[in-house]
Amino acid sequence: MTLIPQDLAGAVLTIDLMALKDNWRRLANEAGPARCGAAVKGNAYGLGIAPVARALWEAGCRDFFVARPMEGEELRHLLPEAAIFVLDGLFAGQAEFYAKFNLTPALISVEEAREWAGFGRVYGRKLPCAIHVDTGINRLGLAMAEFQSLLDEPFTMEGLNVTLLMSHLACADAPSHPLNARQREAFAEARQRLPSVPASLANSSGIFLGDGFTHDLVRPGIALYGGNPTPAAANPMTAVAHLEGAVMQVRQVKTGETVGYGATWEAKRASRIAVLGAGYKDGVPRHLSSRQDNGPAQVFLGGRRCPIVGRISMDMMAIDVTDLPPQAVARGTRAEILGRHVTIDEAALWAGTISYELLTRLGSRYARLYSEHESDASA
Repeated sequence: MTLIPQDLAGAVLTIDLMALKDNWRRLANEAGPARCGAAVKGNAYGLGIAPVARALWEAGCRDFFVARPMEGEELRHLLPEAAIFVLDGLFAGQAEFYAKFNLTPALISVEEAREWAGFGRVYGRKLPCAIHVDTGINRLGLAMAEFQSLLDEPFTMEGLNVTLLMSHLACADAPSHPLNARQREAFAEARQRLPSVPASLANSSGIFLGDGFTHDLVRPGIALYGGNPTPAAANPMTAVAHLEGAVMQVRQVKTGETVGYGATWEAKRASRIAVLGAGYKDGVPRHLSSRQDNGPAQVFLGGRRCPIVGRISMDMMAIDVTDLPPQAVARGTRAEILGRHVTIDEAALWAGTISYELLTRLGSRYARLYSEHESDASA
């Protein structure tokens, strides 16, 4: 990927690797004595698989989860000794690829289990795998009846080296939801059928559900990158991604004049409008345009929040800086779009989406900086 100098970019994304490490350690401490892995699928949630994976390894993480086998190959070149699980299972006819790069598929069907066991016999050894049972989310995984059917196939089971039994929570971010208890009980039943196999159920929010959820290995994702795993309480995590847009121009707008496409925002007073070099091509959701239903979408500039006005364009967005001192805003001044003062959870709420989508849709035109020191990231 071509690196863009920050002076030539309209937007700058700074990724605080020290905050990432601190988040992993905080989650590991919360989950203990269970091991703490890391979900790095989707290019580490959009933040860059290479620097993120290396930082997590340095912090002590040894178990990594990707979605696709190609992501596993990339990660294997970065971390030769890591345990790498492929959450999307065993792709048809690709067992040799998994074996070549020492990838552990999370098997989601009896068919996949048969294929993996059969390949292992040809390969000459039982290859490691996880078994993913569905306990209520109804996405990937073996239904409980299918899981029992697999256990009732001794020839298949004898060909598997099962290193992990896993499932996935549907409502962990809502602790009082009754499905959490039902999934905990269903997973406990599944564990009884493979009692000697390490188990994993908890995602980011599941880590905070307590006993009966953490088991032997937890798989945090969004919390590593600064998302709040406990939405009903203060966020225990630290912001990792800091997205800033540079001011390209400051305009004087008269009362009654409008800003942006569609003339959707009209000045109720004489206003100063700063135009930032960041738009939806850079991953700023267009739905942040003059939002009011969940409160006005804002950025942070000059020590305070400033509302986004008008429609966000492909390459730019406008903010109202009328209440800032004139000297606080000039050509080249940066405004925080995401970071410590405007969290990814807040921005996601304003945009009518979730923090996962915000991070994974961050664009490629900005300058991307990696900081090993918290003070180096945008403040």
